[in-house]
Amino acid sequence: MKYYINRGCKYQGRRTATLTPKPVAKIAAESNWFLRWSSIATTTLPWLYPYLHITSQQPCSLNPGMGWWPFGASGSTSDPEDKNSNDSHHHSSSDHKQEEQKQSFIPPLLISHSSSSSKSTTDWNSSLNAFDWSQFKEPQNLIPTALLTGGILFVVYVQRRYLRRFPEATDITSSYFRQRSLLGRVTSVGDGDNFRMYHTPGGRLVGWGWLPWMKVPTAKKELKDRTVHIRLAGIDAPELAHFGRPAQPYSHEAHMWLTSYLINRRVRAYVHRPDQYKRVIATVYVRRWLDIPPLRRRDVSYEMLRRGLATVYEAKSGVEFGGTENERKYREAERLAKSRKLGLWKDFWRQGGVDFESPRAYKTRMGKLETSSVESSSPVEKRPSGFISLLVGRIWPFGSKKDGK
Repeated sequence: MKYYINRGCKYQGRRTATLTPKPVAKIAAESNWFLRWSSIATTTLPWLYPYLHITSQQPCSLNPGMGWWPFGASGSTSDPEDKNSNDSHHHSSSDHKQEEQKQSFIPPLLISHSSSSSKSTTDWNSSLNAFDWSQFKEPQNLIPTALLTGGILFVVYVQRRYLRRFPEATDITSSYFRQRSLLGRVTSVGDGDNFRMYHTPGGRLVGWGWLPWMKVPTAKKELKDRTVHIRLAGIDAPELAHFGRPAQPYSHEAHMWLTSYLINRRVRAYVHRPDQYKRVIATVYVRRWLDIPPLRRRDVSYEMLRRGLATVYEAKSGVEFGGTENERKYREAERLAKSRKLGLWKDFWRQGGVDFESPRAYKTRMGKLETSSVESSSPVEKRPSGFISLLVGRIWPFGSKKDGK
């Protein structure tokens, strides 16, 4: 015998007037949650046993609002074809009605939860299959998506490779050395052969100098820890007075010329390597409107050598010219300045080349003086003199523990 659920009631093998009946077994099979709730109810809740027992003779009579949908507009849950027989049956015996309700009542919690679980499962499956992914395989959708993705990746690549700003010389990556250059504006000149530059990758082409949020700062507080310290490659200029050392001849002239030549100008520095003073050694080029021809690219190191304001860098190790071609060019410029008696080479010919002190020789002499002054300031133990000390020295020639022997 099959049991059917209608929108108003449950019948035993009886056809309804307006709605198609649906087997209970089919509803249970559609929802796994219904089976779980039924198992829990039959095993852990014994008090539901009387209510789960379904009679096979009488139709149920449920009140509206108990989880079943009303069959008619008036809220009646009885069969319209057998309305008179049901009314006479209800009025004949009230006790029989109560007993019938107890035996045919199914808890609304199970029915409502079963229907909601089935609905949620259906909604989830439908949502997974609702979006048609095959539309992305169409050319009119695939091509714009590929172009947009490629454009984003290209912008990121350009920004990382060409538009990345380095605040200081220590931040420059090794991939830039001897391969890449830095474009920036000179903010200060510290000596005759070094200066500080504010890195502006991309220059005016990307907005540096004319966009409001891409201005080069001018205040010292704003420039602190935000400039690249550059040492000119291949040259050695006279030293200014610093660290307690006196100034070298022609040091002020070299500093003043480099300041007027570079300050507040855009330069391009081809970086070679870092040095021990947290600077980067670079070959620097500048363009000026007043040159003949205008905007001609000038090598700053070469211009200083040509004017006799620096010498070719001479050292046993650590010399950096940026290539053999630059070294040959620099030595030729130094020879011409020496022959023309320009700059610091005036003293060279005035003294006949005898007591001339180059910037490299000046640094070496100052280093020796500082070392000797440190040694002289350290306490030295005085040994006793006389016949007794000589005798003790001959008897015990190993010295004392203070001598470190």
